[in-house]
Amino acid sequence: MNATLGYLSVLVALVGALGITVRGFIAMRSPDRATASYLGLPVMALFGGAIAAMFFLELGLLTDDFSIKYIANNSSSTTPTLFKFASGWASLEGSIVLWGLVLASFTYAVYFRFFRSKDGDRLSAGALAIMGLVSLYFFGLMASISNPFAVCLQAWAGGVGCAEGAWGPIGDVISAPIDGVGANALLQNHWLMALHPPTLYVGYVGLTVPFAFAISALMVKATGVEWLARTRSWTLFAWMFLTGGIVLGGLWSYEVLGWGGYWAWDPVENASFMPWLVATAFLHSAVVQARRGMLQSWNFVLVITAFALTILGTFLTRSGVIVSVHSFSQSAIGPALLGFLLVVLLGSLGLFAARAQTIASSPRLDALNSREGVFLLNNLLLTVFAFMVLTGTLYPLFVEAFSDSTVGVGRPFFDRMAIPLSFLLLLAMGIGPIAPYRVASAAVVWERIRWPVRIALGATALAVLLGYRNPFLLLGVLTAVFVIGVISWNLYVTARTRSQKLGIGAGSATSRLMRGDPHYWGGQISHLGIAILALGIVFSSNLSETATISIDKGDTVNFAGFEVTYEQEFSRQEPGRFVTGADITVTKDGSIVGAYQPRLNQYSNNTSSIATPSVDTRFSGDLYLSLRSIDPATVVLEIFWFPFIWLIWVGGFLAAAAGVWAYTAKKPERSTTREPADV
Repeated sequence: MNATLGYLSVLVALVGALGITVRGFIAMRSPDRATASYLGLPVMALFGGAIAAMFFLELGLLTDDFSIKYIANNSSSTTPTLFKFASGWASLEGSIVLWGLVLASFTYAVYFRFFRSKDGDRLSAGALAIMGLVSLYFFGLMASISNPFAVCLQAWAGGVGCAEGAWGPIGDVISAPIDGVGANALLQNHWLMALHPPTLYVGYVGLTVPFAFAISALMVKATGVEWLARTRSWTLFAWMFLTGGIVLGGLWSYEVLGWGGYWAWDPVENASFMPWLVATAFLHSAVVQARRGMLQSWNFVLVITAFALTILGTFLTRSGVIVSVHSFSQSAIGPALLGFLLVVLLGSLGLFAARAQTIASSPRLDALNSREGVFLLNNLLLTVFAFMVLTGTLYPLFVEAFSDSTVGVGRPFFDRMAIPLSFLLLLAMGIGPIAPYRVASAAVVWERIRWPVRIALGATALAVLLGYRNPFLLLGVLTAVFVIGVISWNLYVTARTRSQKLGIGAGSATSRLMRGDPHYWGGQISHLGIAILALGIVFSSNLSETATISIDKGDTVNFAGFEVTYEQEFSRQEPGRFVTGADITVTKDGSIVGAYQPRLNQYSNNTSSIATPSVDTRFSGDLYLSLRSIDPATVVLEIFWFPFIWLIWVGGFLAAAAGVWAYTAKKPERSTTREPADV
């Protein structure tokens, strides 16, 4: 029943997507048809079908409906409830259902926003048509080669899991396995599995909205700032979730994989990072176009590229063309995704080329030494960064495709390129928001940064006095503290001026200032988060200590000023897994730091054990213990000390949450006293 109802839901959504596409293009050409009543029915069909498809998939997972092939091969009766629920997006077919649900939700939100209050909106009608076209593709995948509701015709030997499934559920003879295989061991080893992928998908799919409006603007020749004004909040919303998803992914890797890291330039990590870089560039250049009417062509290219990179990311994750800790499935969907990516690129860039003359009429840059000039430099650095990551990610694939050799592009390449680009981006991040538009004289810029420069130099000098000599650490402290100083000083000076002008307290002046321009100050909070994250990276990377130690039972080994003692082995049965671990006591200078239990988790569907580290987070840093092997007499631990690594998570989540300020801050009532303009 779940299979039949779920597949019918996919078909309903598919018909709705087709209706949105056809009616959207008609409404775009005939404004009198761009009405809520004309477009509402297919939008509701798409949205309702997508919700129902996910509902029946989750219902099947939670009720152990192993007649469905996807459920039989990605869940089991012993899988904990949380991970049964999360199995809805653990593999290819389920992740496409999630993608379709998020896309349908954004489509409904765009319809509700632009057609519930007015009619005759050609630009929004065209955007809905493009979103319908994208929906048509993804629900077409679900109805064909990526069917999440295919039924099981033959179980594997032993009756666990499905060996052969049918294309569609209606009218097929079902032979349900007695139990399911269970989720991939890595996908049921931490609760972040339930949070990281959906958060990332909201960011991924959310970039469809600015893409749809950009293509619609090109089609109707509405190449001014109207499409930017309509998509700014949508882009910011998607960027916010994409940022949060990337940070959650880093935290998941750090907490689950037991290798002590959070970012390895893995191809699938890169696949999420590339659209983030391009979307960040678009957010900045959109401000310039809205304020000065410049960078029109640049913005169209950035939006098209960001959306194309989300499709590329899905291709890399789900096609099986790469070997990655994040790549959990292989299927024939790869050619379909690659074909769709080519259609997106050729179609959108071809339309852009056809409208090039109209777009090229925007004003030119007055001077490089201006806020626009710094924003342009910032965008160039971000796009070069994205191109570098793209090159390093795809180069091995091209080499393998066109020759018999296999090559790898490792961390040294990415680090060598990323480190100088990151320092330059931090400098641009500090100078750009306080530089005047049109022309920024050296005297004005220096007046605004002289105290932040002194603060940054003082912080760097303090680091030297404390004994730190690593040049990358010192340069990181200099640039990150400079950004923090610029933001703090700018807020202090502007709020003080406002306080004096209006005769109000410093707190009220600061609140009025930040609420008066929530988008600007939301951006500054985000910059603050990125600078804090950068400090966490430079401290934890350059001051970390690591060792692999073997300890006999009852013995103590010294590490990084800590005394590590192996007390005893333990083992226990937990839902869905068998756990073996070690009781470890850590002391420092005779005082107990803590008791830890690094462990190995053994899942029934996995022959190898999955290490789960024990992490102790304190203000000075993280003590990280990962179990490599154990017996009653001896334990082998890989142990790390990461100073101030918590700054990475604080800074990353602060950057992601900055968008909340832009959405929720209410502008203050206008005062009869003229308020000073922000910089």
